[in-house]
Amino acid sequence: MTVRVRDETGRPLEDVTAKLAQSGHRRLLLLSGDDDWSQTHSLALRDQLQGDWLWVGNETSVEPCCAPQNLKSLLGREYLHAIFDARDGFDVAAFAALSGTLRAGSLLVLLVPPLSLWPEKADADSLRWSDSAEPIATPHFVHHFCRVITADPDVIVWQQHQPLKIASRPPFPDWHPASGDPLREQADILNALTQMSAGVAVVTAARGRGKSALAGMLLQRVEGRAIVTAPAKGATDVIARFAGDNFRFVAPDALLASDERADWLVVDEAAAIPGPLLEQLVSRFSRVLLTTTVQGYEGTGRGFLLKFCARFAHLHYFTLTTPVRWAAGCPLERVVSNALLFDDETLNAIPDDVAQVTALGQLLWESHPDLAADIYKLLCSAHYRTSPLDLRRMMDAPGQHFAIARAAEKLIGALWLVDEGGLSTALSQAVWAGYRRPRGNLVAQSLAAHGGSPLAATLIGRRITRVAVHPRRQREGIGQALIAGASKHIQQDYLSVSFGFTDELWRFWQRCGFVLVRMGTHRDASSGCYTAMALLPISEAGRALCVQEHQRLCRDARIIERWNGEKIPVDEAWEPILNNDDWLELGGFAFAHRPFATSAAALTRLLLAVDLPLPALRGKIESQRDDAQLCAELSLQGRKQLLAMQRCEAHQALDSLDIQRSQQLKSDILQWQFFQ
Repeated sequence: MTVRVRDETGRPLEDVTAKLAQSGHRRLLLLSGDDDWSQTHSLALRDQLQGDWLWVGNETSVEPCCAPQNLKSLLGREYLHAIFDARDGFDVAAFAALSGTLRAGSLLVLLVPPLSLWPEKADADSLRWSDSAEPIATPHFVHHFCRVITADPDVIVWQQHQPLKIASRPPFPDWHPASGDPLREQADILNALTQMSAGVAVVTAARGRGKSALAGMLLQRVEGRAIVTAPAKGATDVIARFAGDNFRFVAPDALLASDERADWLVVDEAAAIPGPLLEQLVSRFSRVLLTTTVQGYEGTGRGFLLKFCARFAHLHYFTLTTPVRWAAGCPLERVVSNALLFDDETLNAIPDDVAQVTALGQLLWESHPDLAADIYKLLCSAHYRTSPLDLRRMMDAPGQHFAIARAAEKLIGALWLVDEGGLSTALSQAVWAGYRRPRGNLVAQSLAAHGGSPLAATLIGRRITRVAVHPRRQREGIGQALIAGASKHIQQDYLSVSFGFTDELWRFWQRCGFVLVRMGTHRDASSGCYTAMALLPISEAGRALCVQEHQRLCRDARIIERWNGEKIPVDEAWEPILNNDDWLELGGFAFAHRPFATSAAALTRLLLAVDLPLPALRGKIESQRDDAQLCAELSLQGRKQLLAMQRCEAHQALDSLDIQRSQQLKSDILQWQFFQ
């Protein structure tokens, strides 16, 4: 017999959802208990209330269902009621995304472990962000989340062995859903856009405010040709629905590679497109509309406005504040925003007092949660890639450190660092040879995997993950002071930083005392820039490593520049003669799994030292043929076979120079795959 769910007063849930629909609101219902109890009661809710009831979780036999990582494919759709299963792991970005798909009158049912056990329970989602080999407990986040839901009277908390209590809500005016015609805010913006003869306009909004509908309405009204682009075509369904016949989608990279011209370019979720690519697109069209979410799970943040949009002198800026899919004051939107700290508005009243720098640890989330939240919000305001994944990492991942700058007790700057390195000798050698890439240790592993020292990852470093200074206190040396403070009184061998290379950023890191040690050979997908790495040595071992890697970069700069077309800001020190470092590098390429790009400079010198044909290597390095062309010429079945042939040719060339040295090197390097 089906059990009807009622609260402790006997009121059926249908009364609750009916009032939600009437007021245009949505609520969070947290279900906390053991697996059997949670499953039984969530299905009872599902059976009792009519709705879509999308179930989001990694393991379920309930339909319709979706894994958290696949939820983005469903964005643009709307659902009535949903269940999010966070009992084994809590993907908070997917949770926030799901909340944005629910229409007025919905319940979002969140399944969590028993609240008394939850803080110490390993979270499977932590494997994505903690750099740990096994799932870890996340007590700081759990305590924070519980504080938020406890403080919100509209959250319905139903715990096993306790009655269902649903607090009554004050009466709200009846909500009238949008008819499809422009609302007042949309109409005002449309009027301004249609009168815009040229330039760049940006419309920002939190999710559910109708910015995609606005873009579609614009396309329906303008004359001439228009092109829509976005990170994913599926996300433009709303634009297409409102645009009618004037909708034409072209992917960003395809648009950039084409000669397409149009009277309008509309870029949906512009902050999710790499900045350099977006800048090239914008420069090709006389009128451009950029729309983007500045608060939400995408992690765009207000940095999109600060960093990208600030380059346009006469930017037309608009924002939508009124919700369209639900009524203002929605309890679900409020609790998600509070739990994931989506409100990244920076402080307005910033004092001019002298900055005081203080070092802090992760316990800050328990001892001073408001200050910890302010640090995260400041980082969000400066880095538009900061996301809920970073919030989880800041709270509970091992080895996180912070420093802040305050003036008259007001936060004006923040620094976030993470411990790296300290790998065993055997594991560091295995990383150098390409046999292993364990989780985490971004710069430490890169120094080994792409640098000259097989022992680089044994050193202990501390990597700067984020640094931010309030816009009203920038260019005062506060960022430098934070970094200088971080380099004192610590036991690490070096501070490190990895960043998308631009001249402006590099000048900042130079002023902080960093030395450039690596420049990537491929553009980063998110920043559109080549990844650069720099070190600030602290110990003698750190200084030796820094000198070695900088000299290697200077020696190889000519070759790296030829491959990536980016001028490297070092004093070139090209040498055509093979040295001991080259022999080691070439051994790693020929006998192990060192990448071709990492070994390109040493391979170039190898070709100068031998007279052998070596068609796979010479075709790539000297003739600069692309891989497909080389494979066709050499009758090879793809890049894997081409790389194998190039390794074989390097082996052959080393043998021709000194077979005994070559064989000993091979024997030594092959031993490095047997690590503990």
